[in-house]
Amino acid sequence: MKHLFARFATKISEWAGKPVIFILALTAVIIWAALGPFFDYSETWQLVINTGTTIITFLMVFVLQNAQTRDTRAIQAKLNEMILTSHAENRFIGIENLDEEELKHLDQLVAKAAKGRGETEACRTTEAAEAVAPKKTETRKRAMAGKAPKQKQRPLVRR
Repeated sequence: MKHLFARFATKISEWAGKPVIFILALTAVIIWAALGPFFDYSETWQLVINTGTTIITFLMVFVLQNAQTRDTRAIQAKLNEMILTSHAENRFIGIENLDEEELKHLDQLVAKAAKGRGETEACRTTEAAEAVAPKKTETRKRAMAGKAPKQKQRPLVRR
């Protein structure tokens, strides 16, 4: 059931983002507005558009949130892999779980390091990042111990 909904959410997200769908929705609103004088701008006439748009919006929230959450997780996994296999600080893995104040502080430290001031401060003084990820050397040793020599990797395929 989970996989069925995930596939459904992905297809609907792709479908809903196309220009033709926007044009269809705009056309529906224009037709509804044009029918206003014919229905004497009655409460029923107003209720049609209100009910239709509310139902569509309500359902689309869940579908789009599902697709966005999966996309975000996939991006995080890719970024984590890039961090682990590069010279970047492993302590940045998992920072998406920090609260807003810790993320702001971390962002300021990284911005400061990017400007050339305190280049190592961003990686050494972030207690928040240290709390969510292991030390770089320990992680690298574990990662290298469990890996075979690099081979050409094939992309993941859906089954």
